[in-house]
Amino acid sequence: MSGLISRLKRMRLGDVLRRNPLFYDEAMRVLRTLKDADLAQRRAWTSERLSKVLWAARRSGYGRKVRGTASLETWPLLAQQQVRADPRAFYSGPRWLAVAAHTGGTSGAPLLLLRSAREIALEQAFIDFVTHEATGLPADARCAVLHTEEIKDPNDFRPPYWIFAAGGRRLVCSAGHLNADTIAAYAQILREFRPQVLFAYPTSLEALCLLLRRAGEQVHIPHVACSSEMLHPHVWALARETLGCTMLDRYGQAERVARACATEPGQYRFVPGYAHVELVQVDAREDRKVYEIVGTSLWNPAMTLVRYRTGDLVHLPALWGKAEIEEVTLGIRSFDGVTGRDSDILLTPQGVKLTGLSHFYRDVPHIARVQIIQEQLDSVRLLVQQLPGYSQRDTDHLLHNIRLKVPASMAVAIDCVGELERTAVGKTPFVIHRPAVKQSLAAVRAQPATA
Repeated sequence: MSGLISRLKRMRLGDVLRRNPLFYDEAMRVLRTLKDADLAQRRAWTSERLSKVLWAARRSGYGRKVRGTASLETWPLLAQQQVRADPRAFYSGPRWLAVAAHTGGTSGAPLLLLRSAREIALEQAFIDFVTHEATGLPADARCAVLHTEEIKDPNDFRPPYWIFAAGGRRLVCSAGHLNADTIAAYAQILREFRPQVLFAYPTSLEALCLLLRRAGEQVHIPHVACSSEMLHPHVWALARETLGCTMLDRYGQAERVARACATEPGQYRFVPGYAHVELVQVDAREDRKVYEIVGTSLWNPAMTLVRYRTGDLVHLPALWGKAEIEEVTLGIRSFDGVTGRDSDILLTPQGVKLTGLSHFYRDVPHIARVQIIQEQLDSVRLLVQQLPGYSQRDTDHLLHNIRLKVPASMAVAIDCVGELERTAVGKTPFVIHRPAVKQSLAAVRAQPATA
């Protein structure tokens, strides 16, 4: 006990939850053990853990309603809309140190989640574990981050475009200020800081590498880890050639019901011990079958999601049967990757690609769904489907969030609507680019990568 107390005293405030040794050490032991386990051992551990999860989930309001039993097959597939409509119905256990999280992913539909201390520790253990496996680096390695953090006013293009965190071991850079005019400053700070690993969204990584090459700037970063968006093969190659790095891509979702990773394009594997994963067939082609990823969280007693439909798809050979699919779900067999979205960005007049657009409606209540339409480079319109109770306060909150990322050079309009725009085939995309914006995006992608 004295050793545990000493560890807690040495930890920074943010680590108390993320690397709480009460749960973090257990998660690490599971991930390490199952990494070297065979199919039967992985199946046995997952089955045993799942039985405990289902026992807890039966006590939730949702569990009582659907009358789920200890057999997973008695539980129906769970859609995001059901969780969004009544998140409290899925609270299934102790909420001690649980943390609320608001997210909509790339669907445009806000979702309230509750994450237990155990699940938070698992997520950090997963990141540390797969990063160490791919790079050999310790959890406290010097790193740079190129995400969507709100570092400074999006209208202020005076340096610096970064802050230091974690006692100076983490360089957090603003992706929202990265363009042709600022790339020299980014290159200089990266050379001075010399990160051992860069954590980035694929869109931001691609922009960084293209800008470095066009400006003739040389930067070496040994390792790069991506997440949250599709990482296309051409970006793998671009980053390796530009930065001289190894690559790690992590797939997952805010609901924490499945995780996969890859160090080579087309070689993804689900991480055993993270969740119970099912693949439900939704379509078939001549030589491929399409499956939706359905997951059950194994580490979140505060809010257990059973057989949750992620909406994410994988394509597997049509000849693969039940045995091969089980090998995929337990991380024994690799698969090509997850079909996701790579068009959910805005392009500013300054040439900056804005990502993380789901942050626009984070923590804004009374919103059913949002759709973002970029009419011109300097004009954005948000269509909002309201829930009962929506008021001007929600509009003001939404506009405040938008302005934390979108510069003043872009006009923003918010329209409350009954229906969102649909494509010719009836889909309602989260982000729509009008023809002029599509042309500008195509022009940016078509620019030569060398100065």
